[in-house]
Amino acid sequence: MGGVRGAVSGWWRVRRRGARSDTGMTTSEYAVGTIAAAAFAAVLYKIVTSGTVSGALESMIGKALDAPF
Repeated sequence: MGGVRGAVSGWWRVRRRGARSDTGMTTSEYAVGTIAAAAFAAVLYKIVTSGTVSGALESMIGKALDAPF
């Protein structure tokens, strides 16, 4: 029984040590997420400001404003 307890204790020791060495991971994840969000926003901006989509949005807004009540 002492061997199992020692093995479990050793396993927890390794897990805690590994968790402590992972301090920079969240910063890099935030950086990658921010870059991905900015790239997605740039692509979305290009699509929305294109002639076809812009014309469709203007037409839709014009129809909504001219709707009879």
